[in-house]
Amino acid sequence: MRDSIVDEVRKYRMEHTQRFKGDLSAICADLRSIQCTSGHEIVRLTPRKLETTSTSSRLRGIAPCLLEAANA
Repeated sequence: MRDSIVDEVRKYRMEHTQRFKGDLSAICADLRSIQCTSGHEIVRLTPRKLETTSTSSRLRGIAPCLLEAANA
């Protein structure tokens, strides 16, 4: 099933990419320019730190229900 909104976003994203010939630096600079001139308040949240445990690094990528069983 296709989503018309996703299709539209992808279409405009591809047009934007082609306008700058795939130059990621130019694309990002243009998006920052649009963001600054939009008039919307820019909110930057500080990233949350993840808790680490001795088992979390060994069991990375395992479903949460399996992690609970491993810690029980």
